[in-house]
Amino acid sequence: MAFSGADDLDGDRIAERLAADPTGLSPAAARSVAATLLADGAFSEPYCEWMPLWYELGLLAPTRYGEWRLRRVAREIAAAAGVTASAPRFSRPRDVVVDGRPALAGLSGFRERFLAAAALLHLEWFVHAATADGIAVPSDLVERTREESLSHYAGDRDRLSPEVRRFQRLLFADDAWAARVDAAYGLDSRLFGLWERLLRDERRRLASDRSPDDTP
Repeated sequence: MAFSGADDLDGDRIAERLAADPTGLSPAAARSVAATLLADGAFSEPYCEWMPLWYELGLLAPTRYGEWRLRRVAREIAAAAGVTASAPRFSRPRDVVVDGRPALAGLSGFRERFLAAAALLHLEWFVHAATADGIAVPSDLVERTREESLSHYAGDRDRLSPEVRRFQRLLFADDAWAARVDAAYGLDSRLFGLWERLLRDERRRLASDRSPDDTP
């Protein structure tokens, strides 16, 4: 999306330093890593609230344990570099109204709920992480993406505008993250496989869903 400041931090180099010495990061890198870990930790429980009850109850305990672990590591990294970082507050269904109705009223199946939650919470996650990295994400784009995405995935909007669709296509690239985590830890997880497939299919749909208003 060519956001200002996106090239100021070298993600690969930070990852290498993090693996070698988590307490030896520069203040900017430590702030970036801590903010990301805190966002990762806070992400799952609100996400589960968007899903069917059986899914939420089945993952509640592991997500809370994962958040505790990530918060602990984030605190250690931030303290070693003398910086502070905070966790974002993700939207829960009770907080959201779509086209005048409660958010979940327009969502009937697992896939619909999964995609609506992904479209909204990935946006909120990215804005939080980008802010910690000093990346300037235009506020008007964030608001348009939130409004259009909620109406598209949980309401009556037929399609996203070109810029919002491109932004969401990039946000849905988390299928690569799911595949890497599954492979790195040797999980061979059916759940991770499902996440990867749903995210990948939606990313590809967004890439192919061109409207007459799109420029070549």
